[in-house]
Amino acid sequence: MSENDGIKMVMAIIRPDKLADVKRALAEVGAPSLTVTNVSGRGSQPAKKGQWRGEEYTVDLHQKVKIECIVADIPADDVVDAIREAAHTGDPGDGKVFVLPVESAVQVRTGKTGRDAV
Repeated sequence: MSENDGIKMVMAIIRPDKLADVKRALAEVGAPSLTVTNVSGRGSQPAKKGQWRGEEYTVDLHQKVKIECIVADIPADDVVDAIREAAHTGDPGDGKVFVLPVESAVQVRTGKTGRDAV
């Protein structure tokens, strides 16, 4: 069994303005199913200072979008490449992509399990 066999979860944390590009790229590689969550976080992107009502404040948790895509029939590497290319701006804060093995899956409506559930 190769590294890409089985069910994988590809999870990406990206800039919100790149979501449309990533959705389009995922559809092109055959992975249109995804879950999107609005999240906040910090990494290498620098903190920003601002003022509100005369008070200075620091924003070190930046708004991001978390994308989760479960794949079984296409290589996870193709999904990772599609996300990376679509989300890339070259600036700090572009995000990260993680690939995790999925131990099991069950489709609620039909009761299908494993690869059939995906």
